[in-house]
Amino acid sequence: MGHSSDRDSSGIAVDPKGGVAGSHIEQTSSNLEANINLQAKLKNPLDGLSRTELLSRVETFCAEKNLTEHLPLFRKGALIAQSPDNYASISGPEALDEEEKAVLLKEVEHKWRLPARLFLTIATCSIGAAVQGWDQTGTNGANIFFPNYYGIGGDTAREKLLVGLINAGPYIGSAFIGCWLSDPINNWIGRRGVIFVSAHFCIWPVIGSAFCHTWPQQLACRLLMGIGMGVKASTVPIYAAENSPASIRGALVMSWQMWTAFGIFLGTAFNLAVFHTSSNVNWRLMLGAPFIPAVPLLLLIYLCPESPRWYMKKGRYPEAWKSMIKLRNHPIQVARDMFYIHSQLEVEHQLLAGSNYAKRFVELFTVPRVRRATLAAFTVMIAQQMCGINIIAFYSTTIFKDSGSTEFQALLSSFGFGLVNWLFAFPAFWTIDTFGRRSLLLFTFPQMMWTLLAAGLFTLLDMGTARTGLVALFVFLFAAFYSPGEGPVPFTYSAEVFPLSHREVGMGFAVATCLFWASVLGITFPFLLDSLGTVGAFGLYAGFNLVAFIAIFLVVPETKQKTLEELDYVFAVKTSKFMSYQCTKALPWFIKRWVFWQRDAKLEPLYEFDRIKEAEKERRAEEERRTKETGTITSTTTTGADLDEKKGLSHVNAPNA
Repeated sequence: MGHSSDRDSSGIAVDPKGGVAGSHIEQTSSNLEANINLQAKLKNPLDGLSRTELLSRVETFCAEKNLTEHLPLFRKGALIAQSPDNYASISGPEALDEEEKAVLLKEVEHKWRLPARLFLTIATCSIGAAVQGWDQTGTNGANIFFPNYYGIGGDTAREKLLVGLINAGPYIGSAFIGCWLSDPINNWIGRRGVIFVSAHFCIWPVIGSAFCHTWPQQLACRLLMGIGMGVKASTVPIYAAENSPASIRGALVMSWQMWTAFGIFLGTAFNLAVFHTSSNVNWRLMLGAPFIPAVPLLLLIYLCPESPRWYMKKGRYPEAWKSMIKLRNHPIQVARDMFYIHSQLEVEHQLLAGSNYAKRFVELFTVPRVRRATLAAFTVMIAQQMCGINIIAFYSTTIFKDSGSTEFQALLSSFGFGLVNWLFAFPAFWTIDTFGRRSLLLFTFPQMMWTLLAAGLFTLLDMGTARTGLVALFVFLFAAFYSPGEGPVPFTYSAEVFPLSHREVGMGFAVATCLFWASVLGITFPFLLDSLGTVGAFGLYAGFNLVAFIAIFLVVPETKQKTLEELDYVFAVKTSKFMSYQCTKALPWFIKRWVFWQRDAKLEPLYEFDRIKEAEKERRAEEERRTKETGTITSTTTTGADLDEKKGLSHVNAPNA
């Protein structure tokens, strides 16, 4: 980089004297730089084309893809996709009629007025998430019954580890098989086919688990169930996102966490409902019941349209049109979205040319920009297990029982945990984009640490109602802090930090990391609980919360509302520089501002685009002050920040990516 303002590989202005010194921006290979330039095009691959060139491409596209009957619509759709905010000004033969303009306006003003088949698709995906949650809680209540039946209810280390292994079975199956099967199976049979197959794995092994007579049989059933969970968890969010308009896609990413929490709530409610049945039947019902929501998932998935994007990847464009027409309110939206997706797929093809799955996996750890994203995604994923949420999700009934509750009281407390976990998932729709991913994590981890520690310490009280109530209260508070923070952030964060060329393999690695450590937690916690007691086990996980907090503070950058180019720049900063900035600039500023309440404390931006935005904010404030004083409006030149605001508005009406 030169001494004055330069540009990094993503096209963002960089001033070595500014937020980040040039020596701290590590240069990547020419291949990755080319990929980053292509990714910039993915923001809108039609940007910069003349009208003549664009319409010529449309004619070629329709001829090659057997869509000539829709040519007039595609000509309009391409012009809309090129400039989503200016559809009303399109002139000539491609000018939109009043009905088409009204449809596009309604898409912005009433984004949830969607076709019935799209609502069916959203509902089906929500059922898929609920299956995921209920599958996790089947053993929660059964844990206090089945170990004695299988002869592994003793106090030996072997027996404790076997109970943990049965609990962890689904996560072992997911982490080692299910997550890695997702990519090839999706390629062969499509999104609906994968969800249909995974639903079978969430029905028959689950029913079988209710009839098992030995612990190896139970473990085998739960491993098979885990394969279905892993494939489904890697597919359902993608299927929902590919079928949905951009205006609601972010909410759907969040809804996966919310409906998973709802599935956990249903599981705890069912466990409570069947408690008073025969002691040799109730735990079998608890283990077998999670098949129930998988049945409507199995029956409904083929009533939903296949992903148009998947059809287009396979070159089946007429089928993609038939699918998309069921998912949009008007053919003009179909033409716009299909041509936009096609243009993106062409750029993706260039991104992935000369690469393969194994090579991209290796590059997760060898290419600097990708390696830093991998480290950040790994950190937020493993932090989800370190925070201790799954010791509650897996073993809350056992924990409450060991804390002095009766079996029924323990199940009732677990039901309360499931309810709180679900209800507090709703604020995440607002908090994740309001406060940011990093900020949410840094706020909620200390809260989870002290609430978990308090829950453990109150187990030292004498047996009685007060002890039971206080332990339950602080477990509920722990869940309330988890649900809007570390609950939704890991999957949202991991899905956005990788460049497109490495997104599938990067997300697969991140999910496998999360589920693998969930299995480790499930195996080891019974042993920890027996060895350390409730207070020791909770204290240990409170310490893990502190470790996770420090790791997030040091290596996890903020990604809220960052463009593709900005993310490339964020992850071009060396980890050592990022850590140094947090310790020497961000931490002292926080202490000055929020401990000593120094309102004039200023934080020097780490990234140049943050410096530019801050300067623009100050310029606008000064302009408003002058306007009030003079009573006139000062004309200004459109700046990068103005354009960012326009992009923010147009994003609501952006074509389906």
